[in-house]
Amino acid sequence: MMAALQLRRDKKSTAAHLKSDLNRTDNSSGVRQLQELLDSVLNPEKPPADTEALDWCKCLIAGEEGFEEFCKTVRSYDNATLCGLVWTANFVAYRCRTCGISPCMSLCAECFNNGDHTGHDFNMFRSQAGGACDCGDSNVMRETGFCRRHRLRTGENVPSVPRDLLLMSEMVLPRFIICIIQYLRDGYTEPDTSAERDLQKVLQQLEPQITFLEELTKMGGAMRTVLTKILTNQQTFKDLSMGQEENVFAKKNYENYLSALKNSGLVSVEEKAQTGAAEPTRGSETGALGLLGAAAPSSSESNKEEDQDGQSIGQRKRVKLSSSTKDPSIMDSLKHKCFLEELLFWTIKYEFPQKMVTFLLNMLPDQDYKITFTKTFVQHYAFIMKTLMKSQESDTMSNRIVHISVQLFSNEDLARHVTEECQLLDIMVTVLLYMMESCLIKSELQDEENSRHVVVNCSEALLKNNTYWPLVSDFINILSHQSVAKKFLEDHSLLMLWMSFVSFFQGMNLNKRELSEHVEFESQTYYAAFAAELEACAQPMWSLLTHCKVKETQEYTKTVVRYCLETLQIWFDAIGFVDELAPNQVTFHLPLHRYYAMFLSKAVKCQGLDLESLLPDQEMLMRIMVHPLQIQASLSEIHSNMWVRNGLQIKGQAMTYVQSHFCNSMIDPDIFLLQVCASRLDPDYFISSVFERFKVVDLLTMASVHQNTALDGEQERPMLEGALTFLVILSSLRIHLGMADDEILRAEMVSQLCMNDRTHSSLLDLIPENPNPKSGIVPGSCSFEEMLSAVADFKAPVFELGGSMQQGMYTPKAEVWEKEFDPIMVILRTVYRRDVQSAMDRYSAFLKQSGMHTTGNPWPPYKERTPLHPCYKGLDRLLHCKTLHIVIFTLLYKIWLDHSNMSEHVLCMVLYLIELGLDNQVEEDKGDEEPCIEEHCHDSWFPGTNLLSNLHHVINYVRVRVPETAPEVKREREPPASTSAEASNFGQNVREAQVFSLVAERRRKFQEIINRSSTEASQAVRPKSSSTRWVPPGTPPQLVTEILEIHESMLSLLIKLHQKLSAKQNSLSATWLEDMDANPNRHAHGDGITAIERILTKAATRSHQSKRSIQEICGKVFPPVAPKKNSPTAKKTMDKEERRQRARERQQKLLAEFASRQKSFMETAMDVESPDTEAAMDLGASEVKESEVLYDCVICGQSGPSTEDRPTGLVVLLQASSVLGHRCKSDEAKKLPTTDEERIYPADTCGAAHDVRLALMQSFFKDSSCLQSVSIGWDGGVYVQTCGHTLHIDCHKSYMESLRNDQVMQGFSVDKGEFTCPLCRQFANSVLPCRPGRSTEVVSWHMPSNKKTSVLVKEVEDLQEQLGFFPTESNLSKEMELVIKDIKNTTQRKYMDYGKNPGSPDNDFLFMYSVARTNLELELVHRGGNLCSGGASGAAKRSCLNQLFHVLAMHMRLYSIDSAYNPWTRLTQVAPSRDNCLDDERPEVPMLFRDCPSLLIIFVLTMPQPLRKEHFICLVRMLYNLQYTQALAALSAKFSPEERQAWSTSGTLKKNAFNAEKSYEALLSHVITELSKVKTVYDVNTDEPSMLSSSVWSPQSIEYSLQQFCLPYLRLSCLLQHHLYGDNLSGCPEEEEFSGLAGCLGLLDAAPQPSNPMYSASCLDWTVSAFDLMSQWCSEVTGLADTQAEKSMTLLVQDLQWASPHLLHLPDNYNTIFQYYHKKACTACKKVPKDPALCLVCGTFVCLKGLCCKQHGICECVWHSQHCGAATGIFLLINASVIIIIRGHRFCLWGSVYLDAHGEEDRDLRRGKPLFLCVERYRVLEQQWVSHTFDHINKRWGPHYNGL
Repeated sequence: MMAALQLRRDKKSTAAHLKSDLNRTDNSSGVRQLQELLDSVLNPEKPPADTEALDWCKCLIAGEEGFEEFCKTVRSYDNATLCGLVWTANFVAYRCRTCGISPCMSLCAECFNNGDHTGHDFNMFRSQAGGACDCGDSNVMRETGFCRRHRLRTGENVPSVPRDLLLMSEMVLPRFIICIIQYLRDGYTEPDTSAERDLQKVLQQLEPQITFLEELTKMGGAMRTVLTKILTNQQTFKDLSMGQEENVFAKKNYENYLSALKNSGLVSVEEKAQTGAAEPTRGSETGALGLLGAAAPSSSESNKEEDQDGQSIGQRKRVKLSSSTKDPSIMDSLKHKCFLEELLFWTIKYEFPQKMVTFLLNMLPDQDYKITFTKTFVQHYAFIMKTLMKSQESDTMSNRIVHISVQLFSNEDLARHVTEECQLLDIMVTVLLYMMESCLIKSELQDEENSRHVVVNCSEALLKNNTYWPLVSDFINILSHQSVAKKFLEDHSLLMLWMSFVSFFQGMNLNKRELSEHVEFESQTYYAAFAAELEACAQPMWSLLTHCKVKETQEYTKTVVRYCLETLQIWFDAIGFVDELAPNQVTFHLPLHRYYAMFLSKAVKCQGLDLESLLPDQEMLMRIMVHPLQIQASLSEIHSNMWVRNGLQIKGQAMTYVQSHFCNSMIDPDIFLLQVCASRLDPDYFISSVFERFKVVDLLTMASVHQNTALDGEQERPMLEGALTFLVILSSLRIHLGMADDEILRAEMVSQLCMNDRTHSSLLDLIPENPNPKSGIVPGSCSFEEMLSAVADFKAPVFELGGSMQQGMYTPKAEVWEKEFDPIMVILRTVYRRDVQSAMDRYSAFLKQSGMHTTGNPWPPYKERTPLHPCYKGLDRLLHCKTLHIVIFTLLYKIWLDHSNMSEHVLCMVLYLIELGLDNQVEEDKGDEEPCIEEHCHDSWFPGTNLLSNLHHVINYVRVRVPETAPEVKREREPPASTSAEASNFGQNVREAQVFSLVAERRRKFQEIINRSSTEASQAVRPKSSSTRWVPPGTPPQLVTEILEIHESMLSLLIKLHQKLSAKQNSLSATWLEDMDANPNRHAHGDGITAIERILTKAATRSHQSKRSIQEICGKVFPPVAPKKNSPTAKKTMDKEERRQRARERQQKLLAEFASRQKSFMETAMDVESPDTEAAMDLGASEVKESEVLYDCVICGQSGPSTEDRPTGLVVLLQASSVLGHRCKSDEAKKLPTTDEERIYPADTCGAAHDVRLALMQSFFKDSSCLQSVSIGWDGGVYVQTCGHTLHIDCHKSYMESLRNDQVMQGFSVDKGEFTCPLCRQFANSVLPCRPGRSTEVVSWHMPSNKKTSVLVKEVEDLQEQLGFFPTESNLSKEMELVIKDIKNTTQRKYMDYGKNPGSPDNDFLFMYSVARTNLELELVHRGGNLCSGGASGAAKRSCLNQLFHVLAMHMRLYSIDSAYNPWTRLTQVAPSRDNCLDDERPEVPMLFRDCPSLLIIFVLTMPQPLRKEHFICLVRMLYNLQYTQALAALSAKFSPEERQAWSTSGTLKKNAFNAEKSYEALLSHVITELSKVKTVYDVNTDEPSMLSSSVWSPQSIEYSLQQFCLPYLRLSCLLQHHLYGDNLSGCPEEEEFSGLAGCLGLLDAAPQPSNPMYSASCLDWTVSAFDLMSQWCSEVTGLADTQAEKSMTLLVQDLQWASPHLLHLPDNYNTIFQYYHKKACTACKKVPKDPALCLVCGTFVCLKGLCCKQHGICECVWHSQHCGAATGIFLLINASVIIIIRGHRFCLWGSVYLDAHGEEDRDLRRGKPLFLCVERYRVLEQQWVSHTFDHINKRWGPHYNGL
């Protein structure tokens, strides 16, 4: 025991002693002593929570100096050149694409800010999985981007480490590490053991030990070198790992480790050799999987896994992979040779605890460690993935794995090194295969019974939860290195394995069309399938493609293509596909097809390979084409609602397939592949296949009636449109057929911008990534920004009146609309069909605006295409094949005759195809085909294949198959009344008649190609007569053959359609072609008529024959007549469809009209800001004119006066406001502090100053008197505003009832009395009753009277004497009392109780008149702080001061002012001195200290209503005298004693002049004299020299300062007069404001003469001797006791001028705020808050939602909003850059005032681009705050439940 104490007491000296022993040359005794000590200290049997061992280690390592000192010393030897700072999730880091070599490069904030990245493409991001700083690592980033520290700091100038410094560390640490390992071994239990398994607990106990290791790594390079030595030394591991013989614990411990190894399915290599012999059959039994070592029967684990999955092996047909000769031990052997390996093993077993991960990563700057660790990681790779698949927390674990792997594999040298030495690629591919094999199911595609193909099951957790992503992301990461990718492409067996992996995804997530019932359960697995194909197949494909860009890499491409074709062939065989698809199935997943397509495209585009050499035979091509074509047809079916019973998810698949992140890996390769097939296969066959696949073959008949077995009536039209659109896309899309990357980027950009204006970020997001990486790193590609500025204009962010904030948008330039708008590209790229419409609407708006096409709706413009790459020339043959021409002819004919299911879109696409054919001619080199042409069944239709020559070919008769009921038949029965000659002629025609069956055609072609005897085939198909014609199986038999007389050519049909469209008989004159040549350009834009003219012109210019035909046809103009057989039905067939169409159009029209009416109403009602739209609700003004005011109730719609019994009220919103209290003296806004030095001082605000003043008064004077001498309500005053609408109060009550019963979630609380105005939906919470208008008094009430002032003064006094009459109890008075209650409830108690005894009448009285004051003051603020602008401002329209005054007056009449204390008498009479007041009672507040505006409001409110105007003016005059005297007193206090003396003397001389009472000099000198009677009054300031004494006071400056002092009072009086009497406010220039207001109030009779600029005194109007009255007022001040003199002086010099309120001044760059505040600790809880926020009014730093700072159950933001803004808070959320507004119990997201360079918000800083202050937005925010309109303008409010 003693020894232990000894040890404990003296760790330091023991350490020093041992250290000196060890430094001797013969150190054996020291070593022995140390080992013994360590044996006792580091005993793994002690619980790890005992920190004693840790303290010992620290002491031993540090020697005699303390551990802190030791750390410093070691750091000074740090030779690291890399930063290597490791961070975990949510850390804020930076990525600079300009400096990065690897796309995963990242920098910590410090390195980023110390480097120079101006003008670079960088962003800030929140780390998802954690990461490490790459600064200083030239493998990952360019050296120019290094920060100052890592650029200069090379290891050379660091001194070498003294040997003895780290000697102890080398001895102690191995023991410490094995100790940790032993704890880990001991604490691990298998998941399936019955024991309670708590790995977290084990880890928590080890926390201090692992943290200690972390601290060591942070000591820098020297310590890391020591650690590396220890961790990688195999001998040390051997010695310590097993444990010595005698140590039982260590033995048990080691066995525990071995069993853990075994249970992981990992056998150490020696054991393997023993068991391997027992299974000679293993490889042959399980095929390749056995070789991969996954399903070895010996391993009990793997069998268990099978059973856990719930599907036995039998059910899951295992695939035989080509037996690869890979090393079978990849999946299941591990041997640990050093500490590092075992540490990693336990890290994996414990599922990557964060601390361990950080420790392992912190070591990475050490190069030796990095290499060893990477190898160890690779060695454990298979094991990691096995653990991941079983983990419960796979998300967290995935992040931690990637956190490590991204640091290792982003480095090309390292990746290449491990690929060569450790077979990294083999391991990865094998592990991927192993992983996917755990979830395979049998494919149901095609032949369900006999299919041998297996696919992944998308509903398994592995795919649903993306568990595979860490693996795939590593794989993509290493394939991005050229050297590694080349290795992959050269290794054929690997490629083969990879192809078999890809084929697991081929045909997954098969959809089967539901034909009867709606599907019960809509599975959402499709997203997992799309994500899997994109991440596991497409991304690696793009990685490989980036390395196949040049001629030298041809071989790679050839190999990949060869394997693709082989695997496809295997796939076709496995699913049993020959030539016919199984019906009603579709899969969107064909990764093998897409690999093949993309490598083909690259081969032709970049490597100059010949397409021929890479293509299979025709038969294979025909098979390859089937599935992609099926997808295109299915897209059309889905949009035609044929899959509606499969639920919404099938639409989701169709959208995802074309969505921007997927399209270039899915639809683009598919269409390219179909283009390749089309260019190489027989065009007639291809076209027939398309129409057959789209199920519209039956529709392509000349007959007016047909039967379609596959489609319902309403599906025919969309399917036909789909088929034609697809053909147009196929023949006009050039993305992979010869467009350069720049052109592709441009086309993509234009198509997105045409759909809608886009923000920069959404455009970046919408443009497919791979063919054109946006970051512009790829040399030679035109950068995104340059292209954007070439095609689009920037629209700066603007504000709309409704308050919705616009982002900066890009909109297409005019020339883009004119020349580049490509509707085909738009159709290809739209996810929602409405976007196509939107693009067309925008296009027609542009045409209207620019005057190019003003009538009717324009058609999609035709766009010339870039020429085809020579390899794909065959694609044009599609447009020049007879089958297509027959279809075109038939459709033109049917459209001309108005057959059902033809639409404008069909015609548009048909014309598009014709025009494409005319523009892309095929060189005729088909001489050899001429002779055999007779045999073709449809040769009698057209002579050749060239569209140009077929256009003018006339077709006379057509044989059709129709049901017997068809109209064509009946007429046929009548024998033609004709001569015999004609009859014989007729017989001949029958033979000529054309028969057309696409299906027969396709069959024949198919058979021809498969080389059956061609004669036989044509015999079988060619009908000899109607009876033997080939009939599709299953059609009803009663079809008969009829012959139609046509006599038309395509040209004649086009001309007739032209007439039909233009509704003119002779729309084309015979000479119109000549006129056309004059103006070739007018055809670019227009409708169908223009399109037909354009085609005819092209045909005419390219062929004389056509030109002649056109002129001929135009010459014999005729009306469109139906063929003889068909006339009556033409009328009938304006059938349902047509009628429906028209009804639909009518409905649209009505709706549009309704919408526009609604809009115009809303505009007038909602317009918050502009006064002119409001129906004159300025009640003050209207009362004068009408005998009785009438109000409209917006609920019941009746109009009438407001009466005592049925009062009407104004809809008002009451809100507490502290805006006035936040005003300051200076007009400059306060700056937001962004450093520790800066602060904000709240003492100089208006609210604070008034509080101080009141408190000071209360300490000297009588309380009741104090409460009448000031106003409160600067903070927490109640502001009343209205939308101007009125309603009956009883109507309002029933309205509130209905709201209360309304179950809909409202944004407001009805229980709190909140509602929205029934008319304009503006937010409100009370109703202010209107006083019944009494018209009789009004006239006399306004009459100016000529009574003398003294008479008026007496009258006022008498009126005040009248006792307050108590109004009779009526509905009106009840309502008024209720409103008063509402007003009181609006603000908090503390803003109402200022008196010594709370709740006293005086308090109430003060609060009531202050409400009036607050509203007047706020209106002044809204008018800009003065009344110069005059007129009714925007705020005045919303003002309801008149009504408010009446309500307040009614309430205040209840308090009568005791006549003894009535201020009026002291204002107007010289009273005998009253010295009878008892000593203990405090004096009243002297008149000079009282606030004149407050007194004015008190008088007005307490006198009987309505007050006559003459009395009001009298009040204003008397109070002006007082205000002026106060001004003189305040001014005199600013003088220096000498000046005071001088002014006093000069003024005394003027006292006897006749108008002395109106001379400021006389009055000033009088005040000085009076106040000087007690010397203390002026002596206060003598010790501090007056600041203004330097400037001499001139008469002008005195006059100016007097006017400034009186202005606030005059403004308020004037405003009050305006509201009470409706007087107009006339505007005036600022410098004349004083005289303007004085004139308005009748204080000045005439405008002052310019000769006398001193007119502030001439407004005075004394009823008694001015000098006596002033003496009395002064004596009240001088009579105070001496002690109070100093204080009284401060009360005398009051400052009445306040600048308008401002929010804080914010820095220009958001980063300044972010960097300072996002790491700042909260003042209350001293922790860094998760969501820090800033109050923009006062700069307080608060925790949003922080539970730490809750007070009384209220979170800090809400608490602060109540204290700082009386329940209105404006907070900037630091981590999101957005502003939230808290208003009472609701809050809303306001938006952001910081925008990036493209005028966009970045909410939650997701994009992390630099943000800059948008001054306009900030101004709007401030304006909404000052004008209290948050509630009206922001729409999305929700309750916050005190949780913010």
